[in-house]
Amino acid sequence: MGVVGDRIGPVRSRDRFLHGETFDSTEGDVRSPILSSWERCRLLGLSPDRSDLPFTQDFDADGPLVRAAAPVLDRLQSIFAGSRMNICLADGHGVVLERRFGDKALPRHLAPIQTVPGFVFAEQVAGTNGIGLTLAERGLVQVYGAEHFAERSQSSACTAIPVRDQLSGHIEGVLCLGYPYTDADPALVPLVRRAAEAVERRLMEQSSARERGLLQAYLEAGFRAAANGTEPRDGSPLAMAELLQSELDQSDRSLLKERATELMSSARRAATEVPLSHGRSVTLVSRPVTSSSGVEGIVIEALIPEDTERHAPAPAHAHADAAPRPPAPAPGMVRGLVLVGEPEVGRYAVAARRRLELLAEAGNRIGTTLDVDRTAWELAETAVPRLADFVTIDMPEAVLRGEESPNPTAEMRRTVVHGIREDCPFYPVGSQVTLHPTTPHMRCMTTGQPVLEPDLKAALGWIAQDPAHAELLLAHNVHSLITVPLLSRGVLLGIACFYRSQDPAPYGDDDRALARELAARAALCIDNARRYTREHTLALSLQHSLLPRGLPEQDAVEVAHRYLPAETGVGGDWFDVIPLSGTRVALLVGDVVGHGLHAAATMGRLRTAARNFAELELAPDELLTHLDNLMVRLDREEGGDLPGAASTGIVGATCLYAIYDPTSRQCTLARAGHPPPALVLPDGSVSLLDLPAGPPLGLGGLPFESAEITLPVHSQLVLYTDGLIEDRHRDIDTALEQLHRALSHPDRAPEDTCRAVLDAVAPEHPGDDIALLVARTNALPADRIAAWDLDADPALVGRVRAAAMEQLDRWGLEESSFATELLLSELVTNAVRYGSAPIRVRLILDRTLICEVHDASNSAPRMRHAASTDEGGRGLFLVAQLAQAWGTRYTTGGKVIWAECALDAA
Repeated sequence: MGVVGDRIGPVRSRDRFLHGETFDSTEGDVRSPILSSWERCRLLGLSPDRSDLPFTQDFDADGPLVRAAAPVLDRLQSIFAGSRMNICLADGHGVVLERRFGDKALPRHLAPIQTVPGFVFAEQVAGTNGIGLTLAERGLVQVYGAEHFAERSQSSACTAIPVRDQLSGHIEGVLCLGYPYTDADPALVPLVRRAAEAVERRLMEQSSARERGLLQAYLEAGFRAAANGTEPRDGSPLAMAELLQSELDQSDRSLLKERATELMSSARRAATEVPLSHGRSVTLVSRPVTSSSGVEGIVIEALIPEDTERHAPAPAHAHADAAPRPPAPAPGMVRGLVLVGEPEVGRYAVAARRRLELLAEAGNRIGTTLDVDRTAWELAETAVPRLADFVTIDMPEAVLRGEESPNPTAEMRRTVVHGIREDCPFYPVGSQVTLHPTTPHMRCMTTGQPVLEPDLKAALGWIAQDPAHAELLLAHNVHSLITVPLLSRGVLLGIACFYRSQDPAPYGDDDRALARELAARAALCIDNARRYTREHTLALSLQHSLLPRGLPEQDAVEVAHRYLPAETGVGGDWFDVIPLSGTRVALLVGDVVGHGLHAAATMGRLRTAARNFAELELAPDELLTHLDNLMVRLDREEGGDLPGAASTGIVGATCLYAIYDPTSRQCTLARAGHPPPALVLPDGSVSLLDLPAGPPLGLGGLPFESAEITLPVHSQLVLYTDGLIEDRHRDIDTALEQLHRALSHPDRAPEDTCRAVLDAVAPEHPGDDIALLVARTNALPADRIAAWDLDADPALVGRVRAAAMEQLDRWGLEESSFATELLLSELVTNAVRYGSAPIRVRLILDRTLICEVHDASNSAPRMRHAASTDEGGRGLFLVAQLAQAWGTRYTTGGKVIWAECALDAA
């Protein structure tokens, strides 16, 4: 804080401020309320050395506030007897009503403005001080030494608190304790709180006394009327009220009180019929009454049929204008008192009930989705028009992306503008909002507390932000503002601003409390949406990074694919296209159970494993068995089988794996709990392949079966995940019928088929991921395949080699003949020497030249580095040097050793 001479407080910061420097409260030298007050004083053009304050004699020195506070002030004076304490009571405009002093001789040493009632200490004329700042901040404040704007107050300190009407919440006045800063004591805060509460209770007792006077006047008027014969005397209204309460259940009594309160708040003669349960009804009437002390109020009576069980219900209606005088009780009717009081009290009760109703409604309307923008709109839609005529919401761009903003005040963007009409000139949605330190928006963000500006015409900080824009809003009768921070879990998500224009009454503290409660509920929902957006974005990025970024080059099939993430959460759907040896291709789709980052990560592990297993040339059923074992291990690693460990809930996945061979047009498929693929034949017929279902991956130990079919050229094989056909708003048979219709166009290219399927079958709002893979089959021409069968006789190797060279000449691959001859010789020789008959040699001309040698042995060849003294062992090493790729795959009748050579190999 810093102390200079006899002054205490942020002296250096105040001097810097008065010399024109600008800084914000985040620097820590000046408290935010004090700095905001200094900014307002500078905008008002106040001078710190000015000593004269406005004085008025137009104040009520014996009003309700003074009468309620008198005993409390007496008590405070006795507590501080002999001290230098200055006890002050001011009204809601900052006018001092009464002063008391601990030392009775103290006034002789003080200036008149510190001793005489009638001086005005409102902030706009007196600068930063206890009374003015309390009215501006609408709460307890303490001001020390140099925190005062005026030079005259630099050596003093004060603690001030507002005094409110407990019914309306309006600030009726300020109780302020002034003292030398050396006498500061933490105990003053609880003391001044108790004193203010005592004054508020006494104000409430005055209201109760007025109501008792109204009740007495009502009863006396009733007895006089009964004595004159104008009213029946069979039972007093109070007795009938007790009878009424005993006969009605709780819901009827609540409804009757609610309607009676509304009737009282209207402050007019009126009548309304209230339907109750069990076919009963009661007529409520209101009549004015004046107490002996001159207090004017309203009495609400119920006209009750003597036999309420037989009284037929009637529709509720109010006819205040049509019936200026309430009806007298008809024969067979009795009357009972429901409420008596002042209309203003009724209005407060109605307003309080409506605030509770709005909060209850907000719980149902705000947070229906996990979308940040939509949740902000729901807050605005809930508040208009019951709390505000216009609502604007500004949020940092980072929050809209699902992140936390490191500097929210610098990147605010208008997110919502909503109101009773569209012509009000607020900054439009999408525009960047720059906030000055003097604005209530910035004060709200830096303090984390709502800021109320009852009169925008006097809100100089708000006007200084953009005077021309402020003038436009004022011209549209926008006159009162509440700004509330959207805070959740310590994170500032933005600010919500509530504006009033239709209702001439300014916002009050009850409105501010309601706005804060609404904003708090909305902020929690917005934060949930933000966190979900962040996780969804991360999962989606991970999902896309793990899916194929491009399709491999191959001629076996023409492929198109689509991936659509779910609206409510990224899942674990994936697809893949894997080229295999011998011009074959593997097609794969799968779906991991669950959603979110874990499902996406599990999908990535499965897809990687599937590619690795595919490289081993495993059959579809064998590959699914290995994936099943992997899922079981993954589940155990996540804690499913560990005592006391929490499982992630991932229990499996579904998968469909197909291998297509364009040389034979054979397709081998197996599935693990996955929807069967659709087959579109060249004639346009569509069918779902009848494959053995197989259990989902992760159950462990259950067998999988493969099925083999021959596909005509240019057939379309359509693989998909269940998100395409399963939707809670649609029957699955309907979805399959839509799929059949969308596929019954065999002349379409795979890209067009993907587009047509998604347009016709995919749900409008997918609840699950959708992976779609369409493959149109090709066949390798017979003239690009050459095959020879031979026995296990070394003498036949030369014949096969010569026949292969002749075939290469026919294909125009003379330049590749030397390398191919050497490579083929080694493969055939190994098969004859180490394999078993029958032996088959095949050459395939595709993007590369493929050499295959099949034999009936299951023994696996191994490549090794032969020593210089070894006579053999160099064959496979030579094959690996000549070929760009080589390997082994196993078949039901043995194995195939294959090698691929580039077509330009010399």
